Amino acid sequence: MQRSVEPELMDDPLQVLAYAQADFRVSDQALVDRLVEIFGESLGDGPGPRLVDLGCGPGNISFGLVERFPQASVLGLDGAAAMLAVAGQELAQRGLGAPGLADRLGFAQVLLGPETLPFGGFTAVVSNSLLHHLHDPQVLWRHLRQLAAPGAAVYIKDLRRPATPGAALALQQMHLAAAPPVLQRDYLASLHAAFEPAEVEAQLRSAGLPVGEQGLQVAALDDRYMEVWGRL
Repeated sequence: MQRSVEPELMDDPLQVLAYAQADFRVSDQALVDRLVEIFGESLGDGPGPRLVDLGCGPGNISFGLVERFPQASVLGLDGAAAMLAVAGQELAQRGLGAPGLADRLGFAQVLLGPETLPFGGFTAVVSNSLLHHLHDPQVLWRHLRQLAAPGAAVYIKDLRRPATPGAALALQQMHLAAAPPVLQRDYLASLHAAFEPAEVEAQLRSAGLPVGEQGLQVAALDDRYMEVWGRL
């Protein structure tokens, strides 16, 4: 089926509340574990001391990264102020029992576009379910090049677009049958807005990024995801 875009920002109050209350611990932990599986977890061969989480939303992945890599700092970036407010509240609450957490974890609001971001030099760039939100996917790859230090680890996970609307609906019913209506709606829209692995490979080449074993690899993952990983 053809791709159909969805809103780039998730800042509707119902969305923010639903995502803040949803339990994504299994999938979030799977992403962090996969990062370790690919790159290791020591400062020498792992993601390094400075990580950025692009499209961090309420910060679930950011918190998982800072916990798994205790010698690293993490910056979560998102365009939705309401999502970042949830992340900031959680950081303040957790910081009460973890002195120094705020020194290693921070959040900032940025809108990905033509402007250069005021950040860079990260030893790892991580993103979960951001790509399909972007109307112009080259925005992500352009900022990836800007944010990443030489040799940076890259791990990007996203949905992949099913072949037909019926297949998308079947995935929604399989994985989100018991979820709140707003999550079911967004999930189906996201499947329609997602890319196919071959499309992502073409995007990388168009952006001048290395593709293959000596650069970034793209592959299907499970029944509905794909991943992009490698070092720059």
